[in-house]
Amino acid sequence: MSTIRQLLVELTGTAEYADQVGDDVKLVDTGIDSGDLVRLVLLVERRLGVEITAEDVQELRTIADYERFVAERTVAGASGGA
Repeated sequence: MSTIRQLLVELTGTAEYADQVGDDVKLVDTGIDSGDLVRLVLLVERRLGVEITAEDVQELRTIADYERFVAERTVAGASGGA
């Protein structure tokens, strides 16, 4: 299970995020509200050490979006931003 999926399961207490929600389904279409999305951003920042700006949040709509975002920032950070 991906890290974002694990965080969603932890955040919502709902196992459906583990295997029933597709990678490209908009999270708001799954019943997640704006408060949950803010908490997800905070969890990602705290647990994964990835900063997410207000502008970034506008582009993060699906599990796949979060996974790509985190992967890109993790690789950039590990390589010194190059």
